[in-house]
Amino acid sequence: MYVKDYSYPLYLIWLQIVVYWFHEFEEYILPGGFLEYFNHNMMKSVSGDYPLTKAGSFWINIPLVYLLMPLSAILAHYFGIKWGLWCAYFSCLNAFAHVVMFLKFNRKYNPGFVVSVLFNIPIGIYTIWYFLSNNLVSTKINIISIVIGVLAQASMMIYGFCYLVPKMKKELQ
Repeated sequence: MYVKDYSYPLYLIWLQIVVYWFHEFEEYILPGGFLEYFNHNMMKSVSGDYPLTKAGSFWINIPLVYLLMPLSAILAHYFGIKWGLWCAYFSCLNAFAHVVMFLKFNRKYNPGFVVSVLFNIPIGIYTIWYFLSNNLVSTKINIISIVIGVLAQASMMIYGFCYLVPKMKKELQ
């Protein structure tokens, strides 16, 4: 909380991380079940722990959410706020993916959906709006932040659909 008094924009960047960790808590702890949901609904697998495994989920989330996001906030503190805006874009994009899953699968709950709707999307949009309305980053930095956010989200989707699906199909042959 000390960051809020020091620099409100930096606080908003750190808040993205806390909100995303809360999102992960909903996905994996309470109520949890994201692996099972993803495998059954997105991958059409009969197994709740295949093709996306706990290890696979670990290697998707740890580098991005637990290393790169905090590293970006640290860089934003020491080298300029521009280093952290991508976190808000990524958080929003991932949250919108949960909304799409909700709509696609007959308006049924998916782990991560509630935090996405109540926190990730509103706080992410507010952060982006705050940065843009206060001219805290240039258009170039905003575009770069969007691209990084999209690439971060795409990396998760590419892993799922370009690695796990072919792997599953190959093993079924």
